Amino acid sequence: MAGSGASDGEVVLEIEHCIRVFKSGRVERYFGSDPVPASTDAGTGVASKDRTISPDVAVRLYLPPLATEGGDGKKLPILVYFHGGGFVLHTAFNTVFHAYLASLAARARAIVVSVDYRLAPEHPLPAAYDDSWRALRWVASHAPGGAGEEPWLTDHGDFSRLSLGGESAGANIAHHLAMRAGDEGLPHGAAISGGIVLVHPYFLGHGKVPSEDSDPVMAENVVKMWRVVCPQTTGADDPWINPLAAGAKTMRGLACRRVLMCLAETDVVRDRGRAYCDGLRASGWAGEVELLEVAGQGHCFHLGNFSCDDAVRQDDAIARFLNL
Repeated sequence: MAGSGASDGEVVLEIEHCIRVFKSGRVERYFGSDPVPASTDAGTGVASKDRTISPDVAVRLYLPPLATEGGDGKKLPILVYFHGGGFVLHTAFNTVFHAYLASLAARARAIVVSVDYRLAPEHPLPAAYDDSWRALRWVASHAPGGAGEEPWLTDHGDFSRLSLGGESAGANIAHHLAMRAGDEGLPHGAAISGGIVLVHPYFLGHGKVPSEDSDPVMAENVVKMWRVVCPQTTGADDPWINPLAAGAKTMRGLACRRVLMCLAETDVVRDRGRAYCDGLRASGWAGEVELLEVAGQGHCFHLGNFSCDDAVRQDDAIARFLNL
């Protein structure tokens, strides 16, 4: 976006090469808003299409080639996916997520439903949570007995293997939707029967953790960013950003029985992810937690090169998780 921003006054958030937010409300985003059309991926054969759920919410669906060598025609697991970007960046339709999710759909042989939600600060939280919940309910409307009319879900989706997932802010969303599903349920008897996949989740908390020493500037920025996306927040111990906060609902109510936590060694929020796993196990929740940590990599490294060995290892773990 052009312009010096001098007339906009104080800058309340600036992350180099990413975003600048002014106190006036103006936002400059430097990447992540570059949509590409749905298509059939030449390399994998994965097809994609877009559906509008409401004036504020849309999704992009990915369908891998259905034929197997044996021609068994089995239905496919479903992953409802929430993109990251700190609640302030990206779209489900941009180049990065389109390419990555086509690759993941092929590797996992799963239907992926990628959710496009409204961004802060123009739409402060809980807008992203509410938009994502609307999309999840739309997916659930395609469960047996529902009124959904999207054939990729009704004809090819296996609702006994329905999972949620995302990276960074998207992982935060996946957690909160699983908690909301525990409180409210999903229509037509749908359930998060597969589990949730949390990749490098954007969680904070009171006090410093060792992983923040890997990038002190970024550690400071993620706290500043939280105050921008949720202006009414009580801070780093707000239950929206810290599921372990004193005022947060017990994670015993998490509406799934399996969690895959993917962490990266040099990620500033790595230790928050570890603490989440410990807190979940201690809560009385009856499920199983699987933890994968990749050495020598940082936050959302896989989006920069999802064909590198470490990214493939992470995606292989996600594929196994979705297909259990």
